[in-house]
Amino acid sequence: MLPKLGIIINMVCIAAFIILGIIGIFVAVISIFKREIGRAYWKVFKKSLGCVSKKVRLQKCDTNFKDDVKNALFKRLVLSHPGWLKPLSVILEVLSVIFVAVFLWAVLTSVKSLLSLWALGTCNVDRPASCTLSSEACSLGDEDESKTFWQKTGRWFTEWGDIFEALPDRIKSWHAEDYFLEVPTFVDASVLDPSKSAPAESAAFALDILDPGCSACMMSFRNQLSSGFFETHRTALLPYPIELSEGDYKFANSELFARYFYAAALLDQDAEAKTSYGLKLLNRLFTERTDKGIIYQSYFASLSYSDAKAELKSWLRDFGASEEEISELGRLRDSAEVSAILAQVKDIATNQVHIKGIPTLLYDNRKHLGLYED
Repeated sequence: MLPKLGIIINMVCIAAFIILGIIGIFVAVISIFKREIGRAYWKVFKKSLGCVSKKVRLQKCDTNFKDDVKNALFKRLVLSHPGWLKPLSVILEVLSVIFVAVFLWAVLTSVKSLLSLWALGTCNVDRPASCTLSSEACSLGDEDESKTFWQKTGRWFTEWGDIFEALPDRIKSWHAEDYFLEVPTFVDASVLDPSKSAPAESAAFALDILDPGCSACMMSFRNQLSSGFFETHRTALLPYPIELSEGDYKFANSELFARYFYAAALLDQDAEAKTSYGLKLLNRLFTERTDKGIIYQSYFASLSYSDAKAELKSWLRDFGASEEEISELGRLRDSAEVSAILAQVKDIATNQVHIKGIPTLLYDNRKHLGLYED
């Protein structure tokens, strides 16, 4: 017990070793021009290293390095106020413990961020959009509402669990076709632009999990369209409206749009000729603007639920849908079939693909988080 207590109390040499290690980066540069500074620094650093190595092995430090540090800091003050030596020594020990704890926390947080970036594609588990090192993405669900110290601490450890859970996914070979729905949701670029072609039957498969209301998904779709991704990959779209904890959705009218998209997929499944209404709806939402120059995604999100339904019906008429088809799409929109598809999509996204942000793409046997960039 006593040796361990000594480790906790005598943190001065450990704190000094860390500080000297950081200073050593700059001393190494300076010593190129003034070698005597490097030699003097190295002498002090070796002394601190010896002391720390003893402490790590729970042995008594056989150097007077700790006293040297205190003498260097308090020498002038103690000469005029000898009685201050003991309280100042205690304060120094306390500050050393705090410094070492903060340093270790910073190192662990850095390691956690790097592991998260490698395993999940983002350095921030809860808010991928706030990580400047990762591709732009929309975070899932609510923001972290932990307020107390213990809540934040608990969440910090939970994030470690999320990272280790995702590590196998990083080395896993992902096959997009394993997560396709039974209804057709493939992108045929020729439907959107006559100058483009449909992907060949032998083309590689891809899966694109997106939220109709997410701006990163909009930009990712545009990049895929302009780069020819949809011509080289047989891409299945999987609109997944991000659901909040209270049961609402992160983006207004996102769930309504997803329902129409899957209703159109069911209509295509039963029709002799493909209408591709779902793809056309998504293309307008992501790539076109209103008469006033407003991006349709922003405009659609600003509408009330009833106005959003009316707007989608207007778009369908623009695409040549008959009133019978529009009526059938309205029926399918609210049907148990579409509700079952949405439940299946949620299971694929959260439980099978383990997405941490949107968009998430599966192609070339890898999982890619965030904005697609050619």
